[in-house]
Amino acid sequence: MTPVWILLTGMAVVVGSILLLRLHAFLALILAALVVGALTPEATVEAYWLGEGLSPAEANELASSSFVGWVAKGFGDGCAKIGILIAMAAIIGKCLLDSGGAERVVLSLRNAFGEKRTPMAFSASAFTLGIPVFFDTVFYLLMPLGKALRSHTGRDYLLYILAIVAGATMAHSLVPPTPGPLFVAAALKVDVGVMILAGLVVGLATVTAGYLYAVWANKRWDLPLRPSAELSEDELEAMAKRDASTLPPLSLSLLPILLPVILIGGQTVAKAFGYKPAWLSFLGDKNIALILSAGVALAILAGARGRSRKELAASVQAALASGGVIILITAAGSAFGDLLRQTGIAGVMQGWVSETPAGILLLAFGVTAVVRTAQGSATVAMITSVGVVAPIVDKIDLPFHPVYLALAIGCGSKPISWMNDSGFWIIGRMTGMTEGETFRSVSVMMLVMAAVGLALTIGGATVFPMR
Repeated sequence: MTPVWILLTGMAVVVGSILLLRLHAFLALILAALVVGALTPEATVEAYWLGEGLSPAEANELASSSFVGWVAKGFGDGCAKIGILIAMAAIIGKCLLDSGGAERVVLSLRNAFGEKRTPMAFSASAFTLGIPVFFDTVFYLLMPLGKALRSHTGRDYLLYILAIVAGATMAHSLVPPTPGPLFVAAALKVDVGVMILAGLVVGLATVTAGYLYAVWANKRWDLPLRPSAELSEDELEAMAKRDASTLPPLSLSLLPILLPVILIGGQTVAKAFGYKPAWLSFLGDKNIALILSAGVALAILAGARGRSRKELAASVQAALASGGVIILITAAGSAFGDLLRQTGIAGVMQGWVSETPAGILLLAFGVTAVVRTAQGSATVAMITSVGVVAPIVDKIDLPFHPVYLALAIGCGSKPISWMNDSGFWIIGRMTGMTEGETFRSVSVMMLVMAAVGLALTIGGATVFPMR
């Protein structure tokens, strides 16, 4: 079987397992890795490892071992790259929610922007919180505030919804330590600090485009506040009268989010100017920065509401249970990507790709968008896509910094959100929108943001390649 057919078979296994068999993404990716391993000839695997610089004896030993071992090795390598980071990010997010720090960020931004600019505050809050907290959690946190505001103003409900989605969904795909961009950066050997800084720039531009679409859509369609199972009228009243004096201060609430950005980003900037002090190299290490941030978040949780050690342990356990699932998915994606590399697909596809910035970035964006549309998950789409794209990058002289490729993959994970996307249903059910309303507003806005992100990425790679 040729590398192309092995690739298509592997992708079909991922999509079919999720859509038809309803398997968990972890199982689907592991199964796809095993299928790809079983279909790949030993001679092809040996040739791949010889090309990677291994001795003939080492390459032969790897090729002749069981393909199950290849999968296990890829899984272990994936855990080594991102396991600690995702676990710490999960703890940070959980502590921010339980301590009230996340709510403090939202309310402070709303007060700073003023009532008329509250939708902007929602976008800014969602983007900020979307860096350490998963999309659905951010949406669950902010949407009740949007409903409460709509019940008082009697207008702009669709604008509140779209503003929240715009901020949270772009941070989810562009800014580490969110799992998708974190994994893509590791697979493409992009410094995490560079990925954070570039993701912030492109993210802010795409969120602005999404917000402008939201303003236009809100003027075109008046969406009523409909009852839903998640929030009663009494709960909406209570939320509007919430006492904010019990929440932690804004400076403390922002610290767990900004600390890793400052440390990791600071180390990256310092390196660019040839400044490499030992203390910054240590504190700016991605694992150390996230561990420190998780410690700060735990301290805030312990002090904000006088939690006992037992309650703190319960919060950490819940966070690790959530983060553990993401670690399994991303490590399984690492195994799948490693097995795809060994098929020799890079050499075959190299001839198909125009080695111009636009050609390479369009390929990365397109593969990701196809996988996202087919199976629904943005994270799985990014993991699967980088497994296809990364081997090609290893074979060509990339005319720009690989961070642009990571950004194109992140933007490609936005279209198309529809009925096979869990986020599509979460948004629809919590807001009371019908499927048609969700598609014409949320799904179209994601297309707009993806297109703007791709255009900005291609423009940046062409004008400012950073090689």
